[in-house]
Amino acid sequence: MATVYSVQRTNSRATPVVKNPSNNLGARIRVAHSVYEASSLAAGDVIEMFRLPDGARLIEGSLAHDALGGSTTLSVGHAAYSNADGTAVSAAAAAYKAAAASTGAQKVDILATLALGSGTVLDADGDGVMVTVSIAGAAGTGTIECTIKYATD
Repeated sequence: MATVYSVQRTNSRATPVVKNPSNNLGARIRVAHSVYEASSLAAGDVIEMFRLPDGARLIEGSLAHDALGGSTTLSVGHAAYSNADGTAVSAAAAAYKAAAASTGAQKVDILATLALGSGTVLDADGDGVMVTVSIAGAAGTGTIECTIKYATD
């Protein structure tokens, strides 16, 4: 059997040692949390929940909501922004969670896979990245809560 090493462990074993970014090892976990009380929120509406800072490593998150009404769906993503080199990044309504039924009260994971942003580091200009929740299918009424844990230092 062989012993293999992660990228971070390989860095620490190198000569000279390669310093791991602080958002990889020894970082402080921060929490972004917000709540929106929807009252007949129209299908197609986008809720700006919170802004995450440039360089944040996305760890995990959740979306909790009341039963918002028949045929409603929610997705979690981000608004348009510019990355650090000035390139425009388009809004992606489902970057962190694909649209799923919100007809019953529940709490679900976001950032649940690598494809949905787990472990990514935000590359944004000084303004960071606005996390959004989008409703589709029908108008919805009820509480919507979004939480993301991330590391910066």
